[in-house]
Amino acid sequence: MKIDRLPSGSLPRPARPFQRLTVIGSGAYGTALAHIAAQADTQVSLWSRRAELADEINATSRNSSYLPHVEISPSVTASDNLKTVLQDAEATLLVVPSKVIRQAAEALRTTIPAGVPIVVCAKGIEAETGMLMSQIVEEELPGHPVGALSGPTFASELAAGHPSAATLAFSFDQSDRLDPENSAAARMAVTLTTPAFRTYLSDDLIGVEIGGAVKNVIAIACGMMRGAGFAENTRAALITRGLDEMKALAEALGGRRETVTGLSGIGDLTLTCSSTTSRNMSLGMQLGSGLDREACFDGKPIVVEGEANAKSVTDLARKLAVPMPICEAVRAILHDGQPIATTFARFWSEPIESEPRAMSLTVEHPAQFATSSIFKEIAT
Repeated sequence: MKIDRLPSGSLPRPARPFQRLTVIGSGAYGTALAHIAAQADTQVSLWSRRAELADEINATSRNSSYLPHVEISPSVTASDNLKTVLQDAEATLLVVPSKVIRQAAEALRTTIPAGVPIVVCAKGIEAETGMLMSQIVEEELPGHPVGALSGPTFASELAAGHPSAATLAFSFDQSDRLDPENSAAARMAVTLTTPAFRTYLSDDLIGVEIGGAVKNVIAIACGMMRGAGFAENTRAALITRGLDEMKALAEALGGRRETVTGLSGIGDLTLTCSSTTSRNMSLGMQLGSGLDREACFDGKPIVVEGEANAKSVTDLARKLAVPMPICEAVRAILHDGQPIATTFARFWSEPIESEPRAMSLTVEHPAQFATSSIFKEIAT
C-alpha cells in the first residue's frame, strides 16, 4: 500500500503496515475496526472484557452482542487475557468508553510492549482534569507514540463495507517529518486502510479530539429540537453554530480551526446530528418528545457519551473563557434540570452577533420575548 501525505508535487511513498495489531475493546466499534484491519491483511488480536464473548467470536466469527449482522474476519482472534492479546503487538487500538480510558491505560502498563504506538478511539474530555483522551494515555503510558482516530463512522456501516473515511492524528516530531513513511501515523494509516475504508492524516491531535468530544453534545441538542417538533432549518443552524463552538474551543487549546472543518469535525458532526443510529441524537429526540431521562431507551442503562461530555466540555470552556452557548444549553437541561423549551428560547433570543469574528459586532435581539412563545408552543 502507499500513502500520499507528502508535500505538494511529491510522489506517494510506500509505508509499511503493522503485521500484528491489538484492539482493546470488543464493543461494536472495536469489533468493526478489528474486522477492517484484518481485511487489510493484518493479524488482529481482540481483547474482550467478557470471556464468553471472546469465545463466541473465536467459535462463530460473530459478535452477537454488539455487531450481530457481521461475519468477522477469521484473522481476528479474541481473548479476555490482556497479556495474551498484547504479547506480540506491534501497534494497539484503544477502543473503550471515554469514562474508563484512564483505567484501561493503567491496565496496559505491565503488559504492552515498550514503544508500541497506541491509537485512542474514544471521544471525550475527562471530567476531573479537562484532559483529552490522548493526553490521559500519554500520562499513564509514557514512551509510547499516541494518536487518535476520529471521523464519521458508524460501526455497523464500517463493518458492512460501506465506503467510509476518518482522520488519524499523531504528533509529528522532527524524525517523523524527515522520514514520514516510517512514522507511526503513516504505518497505522496503511494498516487500517482497505478498498472501502480510507484514512486521512493529521498532526493536530487537539483539533481532531475536540471535534470528537463536542459533536456528541451538539447531536443531543439537534435531537432535542427534532423531538420537540422542529425541522431541518433548526438542525442546520445548530450544526453550523455548533461547528463554530468546536473551532473556538480547539483554537483556545492550541488546535487549528482548519482541522475542525475536516472529517473529525464537520464530518462526524453532520453524521451524528443526522441519524438516530447515534445514541446522542436518539437521546435528544426522546427528551425533546417529553420523556424523562429515566424512561429513555425503554429504561435501559444505555451509555451516551455526550451526556457526560456536556459537563466536561463546558467546564473546560468556562476555564478558558470560551463561549459555547449550545453546549451550555444541553448541560443546563441534562445536569441542571432546566426545561428544554425555555433553555433553547434563551439561546435563540441572545443578542445578534456577527459571523466573521473580525467584525466583533453585537446588537440587541429585537424579538427576545416573543421567541419563548415559539418554543413553548411546539414543546407542549
